[in-house]
Amino acid sequence: MMVRTQIQLSEDQLHSLRQLSAVSGRSVADLVRQGVELYLSTQRRAGRAEQVQRALRSVGRFSSGTRDASADHDRYLAEAYRK
Repeated sequence: MMVRTQIQLSEDQLHSLRQLSAVSGRSVADLVRQGVELYLSTQRRAGRAEQVQRALRSVGRFSSGTRDASADHDRYLAEAYRK
């Protein structure tokens, strides 16, 4: 279900949207909806379970190139922050 709303855009924003609309064959409203959805998708936070699953999937996938990173991690962090 779509809900009608009203927004205010700058003249430049509306001009750019109208140009993109003409080139793409899509309505300005459709482009605005797509932009809102894209923005919202970057703002959504994963739930705790999803965060845990992401963390578990990353385990062992990266290499520091050193054999002592787990023992000397404080030294490596200090060196990294000095750069």
